[in-house]
Amino acid sequence: MSVGPGPPSPGTPERDLVRRVARHLETTGYRVLIDPDGSDYFDLVARRGDEVGLVEAKVGNARAVLQQALRRRAWADWCAVVLPSARSAERLARRTDASRAAPVGVWSAGPESLRVHRAAAPWAPVGADDPYAELRARFRRWLDLVEELGPAIRWESVAGAARRASGGRGFAEWRLDEPGTSGP
Repeated sequence: MSVGPGPPSPGTPERDLVRRVARHLETTGYRVLIDPDGSDYFDLVARRGDEVGLVEAKVGNARAVLQQALRRRAWADWCAVVLPSARSAERLARRTDASRAAPVGVWSAGPESLRVHRAAAPWAPVGADDPYAELRARFRRWLDLVEELGPAIRWESVAGAARRASGGRGFAEWRLDEPGTSGP
């Protein structure tokens, strides 16, 4: 079941991509929140048990959507990007396969199906020191409130506070080799 304020402009192609991904994730047991903060910062949040995933969508500009996923990686166990073109998604997956962006899932969403070109992987290896653990715990608590109080609440100020929960450390400052890997 999709909860949250929902997409602000129902006819946009990006919103169509998000809806397609939401339908797919719901069939695999995820609870889905589309635009849960009401400001379009998070396109889609998927929850199943304690697991939290983020999906960022773009109709074009694969590099920009990949950068969005990398900036938001501290909030979720995994992130994925979705593009409308299988060819663009395949190219992005190939181009970033051996890079530090390799944990980002790369998907394409056609009118009737979702194709996984690269599966989303956890950011922190099992047993590794996870610098994002506290941020994820805060985000889960915020998501609990969103689900409990429902779509009638405007979340813009709460989401702004959530984005600043890193104690002032901007997401651009998170090194791509965090956590548990050696530097360049």
